[in-house]
Amino acid sequence: MSAAAGSLAAVVRPLVLVVDDDPDILDAVCEILEGEGYRVARARNGREALDSVEQEAPAVILLDLMMPVMDGSAFAQALRGRPRHRAIPFVLLTAAGSQQKATALGASGYLAKPFEIEMLLSYVAGFTRPGVVLATRP
Repeated sequence: MSAAAGSLAAVVRPLVLVVDDDPDILDAVCEILEGEGYRVARARNGREALDSVEQEAPAVILLDLMMPVMDGSAFAQALRGRPRHRAIPFVLLTAAGSQQKATALGASGYLAKPFEIEMLLSYVAGFTRPGVVLATRP
């Protein structure tokens, strides 16, 4: 494989944004995803996550609810208020929420902490597989 082809492959790998204020969870989830071949961006709160989304829109966001500076609910509302980014799917990854809360926030999925790694990878794969068309929320 040529160097150009190798660098092209690195560019097209899906980006997953992981947002959690717990450094242990953030590191663990990122390591799992990187081990599966995903590019990963990290944010410790909603404000950092919005900044990250502005730099490069991820294929999917894994979002905690309870965080300092800007919590997951405020982030979700801000994301949905941005026309360029409102269609980015996000999955709540939290001990503080419920499926009903996830639905109310417009989340595309919900995983309660502690979660099964296989379920996490299944959600991420569902949003990053080639040919998957995601519905756009109004």
